Amino acid sequence: MAPNNPPFRAEHVGSLLRPKKLTQAFRAHGEGRLNDAEFAAIQDQCIRDVVKLQEDIGLKSITDGEFRRASYWSHFVETVEGFGVRPARFKFRDAEGVEQDFLAPIAEGRVARNRSISGGEYEFLAATTRETPKVTIPSPPTMHFWGGAGETDSVYPDVETFFADLALVYRAEIGALAEAGARYVQVDEVPLAMLCDQNVRDRLAEGGEDAERLIERYIELINACVGDRPPGLTIGLHLCRGNFKGRWLTQGGYDAVAEKMFTGIDVDAFFLEYDTPRAGDFAPLRFVPEGKSVVLGLVTTKSPELEKPDDLKSRIDEAAKVVPLDRLALSPQCGFASTVAGNPVTEEDEIKKLSLIVDVAREVWG
Repeated sequence: MAPNNPPFRAEHVGSLLRPKKLTQAFRAHGEGRLNDAEFAAIQDQCIRDVVKLQEDIGLKSITDGEFRRASYWSHFVETVEGFGVRPARFKFRDAEGVEQDFLAPIAEGRVARNRSISGGEYEFLAATTRETPKVTIPSPPTMHFWGGAGETDSVYPDVETFFADLALVYRAEIGALAEAGARYVQVDEVPLAMLCDQNVRDRLAEGGEDAERLIERYIELINACVGDRPPGLTIGLHLCRGNFKGRWLTQGGYDAVAEKMFTGIDVDAFFLEYDTPRAGDFAPLRFVPEGKSVVLGLVTTKSPELEKPDDLKSRIDEAAKVVPLDRLALSPQCGFASTVAGNPVTEEDEIKKLSLIVDVAREVWG
């Protein structure tokens, strides 16, 4: 890690709270009361505002807040040929055990990239910020996991053919982003985090799926998508445990996937959720190879309670016993708004938490 190269000591994961005028614009556009040009103009101005907010706080990697998306994966499904959405086979839950269904991507036809997926987002962001633009994209396993075994059988003769088509999509998109000037891409991955949960593994086994083989397949898939990236492009992998209106999908430490994931996936940095005891301890980080960075997601986006600086420093010190301090960084555990609705925090809460991350990072790393 270097001062002018990503990942930076103070990071954020990507999505930010949509201002009221933007959420209203999404609704009006969906109802036909706002045309495409009017909607885009509102998005443009809101992105300019949120870029300034990040720069004023002192962040060095800047996103557009995912302000052009209905969810972190929606633009992918809307742009790539062959995808639709269906109810997922798992549910979000909260601390009280209340569950909520959600929709997830599914291949309904042969998948292909016929046009840019995130190129327009990147070009506007790069022209708007003086810092390093970060592009976030949903992970390849996100496009497979939620439907279950056999969901693509009517379209593909076998899952490996589907994965091969999917890899073509990702390689083309990442190559185009790099050609446009991008040097920082973050891949948002949920399925591998789901496979840390024994309850999830048990459910997969009931359906005839082997969790260990699935981990191996997903590692191979991610590598097929990012492994031949152009020189100078940093790839980060964010392990997400579910993030919807303060709810979550999975629990369990990284032990179940750590050795295969950390040693097997060809990325430059791992963004790991560590905001609650559900994520376990730092011991699995012993498998992170030299030369790879770990961004500790110690600050929660799921509630407004502000973490104490000394507590964050103490946890960073604890992690540094496993991974050297010079390969660590600090971030929230996830975005503030993986969907337009956002998490149960205010913009003031968001600013306080991001400012805290910047302040603590300066104190710890200088």
